[in-house]
Amino acid sequence: MLKIHANIDEIDKKQWRKLIETSPVPSFFQTQECYDFYCSLSFLEPFVFGVSENEQLTGVICGYVIAEGGKFKRYFSRRAIILGGALLAVNITDSALTKLLDFTVKTLKNRAIYIEFRNYNSYSDNKEIFKNAGFKYMPHLNFHVPTENPQAAFAQLSSTKRHDVKISQNQGAKIVEITTENDLQNYYKILIRLYLTKIKTPLFPYEFFEKIVKLPECKIFGIKFEGKIIGGSICVFLAQKSVYEWFVCGQDGRFKNIYPSTLSTWAAIDYAAQNGFRYFDMMGAGKPDRKNGIREFKAKFGGKLVEHGRFLYLCNNFLYKIGKFYVEKIMKSLK
Repeated sequence: MLKIHANIDEIDKKQWRKLIETSPVPSFFQTQECYDFYCSLSFLEPFVFGVSENEQLTGVICGYVIAEGGKFKRYFSRRAIILGGALLAVNITDSALTKLLDFTVKTLKNRAIYIEFRNYNSYSDNKEIFKNAGFKYMPHLNFHVPTENPQAAFAQLSSTKRHDVKISQNQGAKIVEITTENDLQNYYKILIRLYLTKIKTPLFPYEFFEKIVKLPECKIFGIKFEGKIIGGSICVFLAQKSVYEWFVCGQDGRFKNIYPSTLSTWAAIDYAAQNGFRYFDMMGAGKPDRKNGIREFKAKFGGKLVEHGRFLYLCNNFLYKIGKFYVEKIMKSLK
């Protein structure tokens, strides 16, 4: 017997936790803790759907709908994002996954211009099912950095990165945990500048950051020099499996022999290695057919280059093209 769960109240929470523990494709972003965090944010609309087979939960899809700008621009920038990909049981049937995807599309197609699964695990066995449900596979790279122990983690950095970490600390840069409002605001200012000048995609409002810092599954590693925050990284955790670097930034080039972005990422990798996590997930390294400065930066931390891609469903192709134009306009207007 197959049953679709349309919302959080219909999903068995114990079975959800068990699925996180046993799934071959788990991620923090498919946990109830992440869904509850989404619910605390005023600027997005969270959703969670599930499927059970013979009264056992075998699939969960958790994500959010988000848009930017005024009323007109918001209409053209509506999108549904599923970070981490779908949470699937090892024995989920093709029919159950198909029903879950069909329900997801049916429920979201009038709320978003497109639906995107950003995979942090391999879904190669499920590609055909996603394709048949109307999703297009989009190649996208990522790095998984092994974190067996701190010594091995440091040794696998490139010689340049090892040098940058050492000299930054020798020059007085310190790794701290960001917990105060003042430090968090300074970190956010640096991150905003990075997104405006280099990333050039919309950034979550400050509300996201002031709330995630309180999450037990999150740490914000800051880099402090002469009493001021000059960089940092936001990471979330999945049990003892993985650490995800959601945002990282630094005032690189401003201080001689100090590399805050490098030190920020190393701080998170070192934390993962010190605390028994299996690997550090860099949450994306761009499209394989495009040169990418961020990918070049991330490649020097010794991670394994993986291509888990994304699944994209266009609810409205015409509005999708207009939406891309308006997102670019939004970014220009914020400068």
